[in-house]
Amino acid sequence: MTDESERAVQAAIDGEMRLLDPEVRASPARVLELLDPEFIEFGASGRRWDVESILTVTSGGSVSPESPVKVSEVAGVVLAPGIVHLTYFADNQDRRAWRSSVWRLTETGWRMYFHQATLTS
Repeated sequence: MTDESERAVQAAIDGEMRLLDPEVRASPARVLELLDPEFIEFGASGRRWDVESILTVTSGGSVSPESPVKVSEVAGVVLAPGIVHLTYFADNQDRRAWRSSVWRLTETGWRMYFHQATLTS
């Protein structure tokens, strides 16, 4: 992986971790800084989310400061210039899921364009 690719993957990982931070999630403005305006998510529930609907969940305290999301097996790859795909395993209050996200570089920085979670045991 080139230095540029490593920096791109690390930027996406940093953004992903910020989105899992309860303090960031509690601030719609901070969440909006990290989500692409065209953001779409297919959640572990099977529901389809967009920017507006995801803000109602994140600002509702879906991640507790007392029990933060545990992340492992983080991997990233540059799919094309300015596009990074991340995968990782997340454990949130005994709810375990494989997660996949696509980040793209915009004029205002790296933003999550797509996210999907699949429950696992």
